[in-house]
Amino acid sequence: MGIGLGNDNQLQRTMKRRHLFMLSLGGVIGTGLFLNAGYTINQAGAGGALIGYLVGGVILYMVMVCLGELAVHMPVTGSFQKYAAKYIGPSAGFSLGWMYFVGSAATAGVEFTAAGILMKHWFPHIPTWIWCGVFIVLLFSLNALTTRGFAEAEYWFSGIKIVAVILFILIGIAGIFGFVSLSDRPTPFFENLAPSGLFPAGGITIIFVTMMNVIFSYQGSELIGIAAGESEKPEENIPKAIRNVLFRIIVFYIASIIILSAIFPSSELGLMESPFVTLMKIAGVPYAAGIMNFIILTAILSVGNSCLYASTRLLWAMAHDGMAPKVFGRLSKRKVPLNALLFTIMFSLLSLCTSFMAADTVFVLLMSIAGISVTISWMGIALSQYMFRRKFIKAGGKTEDLQYKVPFYPFVPLFCLGFCLMVLVFLAFDPTQRVGLFYGIGFLVACILFYKVKLAKRNPAAMTMENSDEKMM
Repeated sequence: MGIGLGNDNQLQRTMKRRHLFMLSLGGVIGTGLFLNAGYTINQAGAGGALIGYLVGGVILYMVMVCLGELAVHMPVTGSFQKYAAKYIGPSAGFSLGWMYFVGSAATAGVEFTAAGILMKHWFPHIPTWIWCGVFIVLLFSLNALTTRGFAEAEYWFSGIKIVAVILFILIGIAGIFGFVSLSDRPTPFFENLAPSGLFPAGGITIIFVTMMNVIFSYQGSELIGIAAGESEKPEENIPKAIRNVLFRIIVFYIASIIILSAIFPSSELGLMESPFVTLMKIAGVPYAAGIMNFIILTAILSVGNSCLYASTRLLWAMAHDGMAPKVFGRLSKRKVPLNALLFTIMFSLLSLCTSFMAADTVFVLLMSIAGISVTISWMGIALSQYMFRRKFIKAGGKTEDLQYKVPFYPFVPLFCLGFCLMVLVFLAFDPTQRVGLFYGIGFLVACILFYKVKLAKRNPAAMTMENSDEKMM
């Protein structure tokens, strides 16, 4: 019976265009940029980092246009999980949904811990766990009130991050050309970007090993699809959000990588907690450490906020397709999936606790799933679009009737699948990431087997979804 919801148990379309735009843009500009960019440059060199982020941007473009075609045609909550179930198969939708849920909810727990640790900058004598509790209550409240409340919070979180990145770029450009003094450093111009120092001694192959860091940095863009079921006029707002987000993400990341590489030698970047903080300090910005810590705190809370939202909506959607307990499919009077949110918070707390009590076992497993869940999800989006277009044409549909369509089909989804698969293959050659890859793939296979053995025969909703080509609303 598909999702088969009545009006009493249907999510409301209350997200406006500005919410959708800032949600997707802010979801990508976070700790991956503020904390991880310096590490990527250190590992891959300035040239390797630029190539890595450009290739990652191409993959991101392919994922987003594939998601755009599907989300405009079927603007439903839980989007890419439902697309996988409908166009690849119910076991694929089940596995993709649970893998993304575990990864996203576990990441939220890590963000709570990180936010608590950051607060020690201002309140060194207050235990970290107290701040973790404060932020859990704060983000739970934002998500439990209304969807509009979550969207407004994320709008302002994202706005702070975007303004910070723009100011960083302007200060960095001024420092490169000597308009702003960089403490006792000579004016760098672009000496650190000389061809001889663009790539590390390990050669260009290190780029592929660090691609997982790049994809981690770009994760969150798929939130456009998850939010499609709660956005106003998705057929208009989703394509505009995709176009704007892609351009700004790539510009922000590439500009930041060039500025960091021009000012700091790659060997020095690997020793910094955050090169953004260091640049603000040597540029003489008053209270630089406090300002950047506040911005990074905002980024962490934004990621945690988005993770809670994505996990909750996925769990709610899967409950309506018989892929999660029915209790998670209920809505509160405010039209919020409160039971799903409570379970997500509990799972995030499990992640937080295991980081202290079972760091070498359960926590490694959770983080391994989180690490590759985005790559697997991107592959699921590309394959879903490929299968959707084939079935759409076979059923008599015409490409020109699609309100938003992937250019250069079928090359875009197939190239996207190939690039993502290549990233996973290269992880097997990196000893530090190999265990995580095996854990993540193992969990995916376990989900597929569990569905086929336990759920396939007693899940008529998913079977109907697989066999029906009607538009889901």
